[in-house]
Amino acid sequence: MTLHDVAKLAGVAPITASRALNTPQQVSAEVLRKVSEAVTRTGYVPNRLAGGLASTRSRLVAAVVPTIAGPVFLETVQSLTEALAERGYQLMLGQAGYAGGREDALLEAIIGRRPDGIVLTGILHSAEGRRRLLASGIPVVETWDLTPTPIDMLVGFSHVEVGRAVARHLHAKGRRRLAVVAGDDERAGRRTDAFCAAATALGLRRPRVVTVPAPTTLKSGRDALATLVREAGETDAVFCSSDLLALGVLTEARVQGWAVPQRLAVIGFGDLEFAADLDPALSSVRIQGGDIGRQAARFIVDRVEGREVAEKVVDIGFSIVERQSA
Repeated sequence: MTLHDVAKLAGVAPITASRALNTPQQVSAEVLRKVSEAVTRTGYVPNRLAGGLASTRSRLVAAVVPTIAGPVFLETVQSLTEALAERGYQLMLGQAGYAGGREDALLEAIIGRRPDGIVLTGILHSAEGRRRLLASGIPVVETWDLTPTPIDMLVGFSHVEVGRAVARHLHAKGRRRLAVVAGDDERAGRRTDAFCAAATALGLRRPRVVTVPAPTTLKSGRDALATLVREAGETDAVFCSSDLLALGVLTEARVQGWAVPQRLAVIGFGDLEFAADLDPALSSVRIQGGDIGRQAARFIVDRVEGREVAEKVVDIGFSIVERQSA
């Protein structure tokens, strides 16, 4: 089915049918009704790529996340989708993985389709990927991180400050033999390094670190605590790089007979919905993922629609939600 088929069925000229589909405010209500009915009857789907070439807009925004298997980015993706939809834009989602190497190929495919904007998770990209993004001229928003040298626009928080804050929190609670269970991705690594540095600055021994593959799972949390029990049985607090890991640690602690928080304090990262409903309820670092998604959408839409973005870097911060586990 083509636009000419729709126009013929609606009894209007092809240019009128095109206006009804792309700029409905320029046609009468009666014409819009006829064209809409024709579209419904024919099943016609406009060629948005061709329309985008003509208008320089595709009405598509691409987002790249490390994984869709874990829940930590879901709130950001959901709020980004909804905020864009309110302004007439649709979201395409790509999964780059944690290992690196896949992002460049994904970015090449995305840039070639000329979306109106690109939303990325994190700030570390290959030199080639960064060059391509800069050369494309497409508005780019990096998220879930902070840097003084963003590609374009940025909304996130400091992983280094998260690590420091959690170490200080546990120290203030009287914990002195700390450990970390973390995924092997770069952002979790920065939280871990900052946590360990803050602990030693407070006069504590360097925390024991158990690294597991990302994306992290409940099982990897259980296995990590079992390792700590064997190798560092004096541990009295664990900082986990995800709530899912923390759930595994809590599960294994119960199996090992380690009372939480009396024998072992546990803090997660992400403050997912289930954290407050666990027994004991899980303390966690809360990230306002919804705010990240909504701000990223505002950045993209403002740039596409010609409005100046005065503040290109937004630090949304974080908070430690204290519950029974720590």
